Amino acid sequence: MSYFRPSVDAMAGYVPGEQPKPGTPIIKLNTNENPYLPSPNAIAVLKSLDPEWLRRYPDPYANDFRQATSEALNIPKDWIMVGNGSDDMLNVVVRACAEPGRKVVYPMPTYVLYRTLTEIQDADRLEIPYGENNQLPLNELIAAQGAVTFIASPNSPSGHVVAMSDLRQLAANLNGVLVIDEAYVDFAEETALPLVEQFQNVIILRTLSKGYSLAGLRLGFAIAQPHLIRGLFKVRDSYSVDAIATLVGAAAMRDQDYKNECAEKVKRSREKLAIELRQLGFEVWNSQTNFLLTQPPGNAAKIYEALKQQNILVRYFNQPNLDDKLRISVGTDEQNRILITTLSSQL
Repeated sequence: MSYFRPSVDAMAGYVPGEQPKPGTPIIKLNTNENPYLPSPNAIAVLKSLDPEWLRRYPDPYANDFRQATSEALNIPKDWIMVGNGSDDMLNVVVRACAEPGRKVVYPMPTYVLYRTLTEIQDADRLEIPYGENNQLPLNELIAAQGAVTFIASPNSPSGHVVAMSDLRQLAANLNGVLVIDEAYVDFAEETALPLVEQFQNVIILRTLSKGYSLAGLRLGFAIAQPHLIRGLFKVRDSYSVDAIATLVGAAAMRDQDYKNECAEKVKRSREKLAIELRQLGFEVWNSQTNFLLTQPPGNAAKIYEALKQQNILVRYFNQPNLDDKLRISVGTDEQNRILITTLSSQL
């Protein structure tokens, strides 16, 4: 006997990357955290937090963070909705727009939480393979006419950016919403943010987990025209963002210089790491994220396990078209050096 809906019984569920306890002597290169600490301004807010903020319910709209984001990105405050990480925003979009008979569409491979959330909602799902060299299957995505079309750009696990011309053509030809997931945009060369102003069906998602080094805070946001934001607000939890996240996140958002400085360090380390991996015989795909998708010159699963035995975690995906690859987050230069030294002794 089951107490769950048939769609929940049938689904596998999302499997997060391994998360060892803080302080564990592990080089953690498996879940794409930023290797640098958050903004000192954000840390100062956390240390000086008034306990009164813990006694009271938080601002349900996280207006301090919305204001800081409005100023940082030069967009109106009422075009912003804040959530408990960008995963929360994904959940809100699927709950608001998808149901049985209404399709959720996305190219594969990509962030597998899109699949999980669609299965929870029991909505129809269409996964369309990327073409060769990560060419977006533009015509197929348009023909599918999803109620929701997800495009991660930069994409995970590939690290590539979808051409702005393709995103613009999608937005212009879809009847449903186009959700552009920009979780890794702080390490990329361009953003699709201008499309929000041009198209009434575009939603941009951002997170503070990557560029702002605040993965543990759980704070993300959506940017869209007000009619979409109003509809999404109907579906969200009443107090989805806590007071601590709002205050710390606002301080981080107001410190763009620090975020950009850390992002540049990650980008420089990314290029150096890619060169060193190629010298070891890895195939390495070009990336505009804080990770590299690689194909090692040996069995990927065995290399993953061997690294784990040496207290180095990378990401292995046991699924078609990825089971011969490893996704490696970019660490500090010292962490990357230890990774390369360890790999050199194994290959």
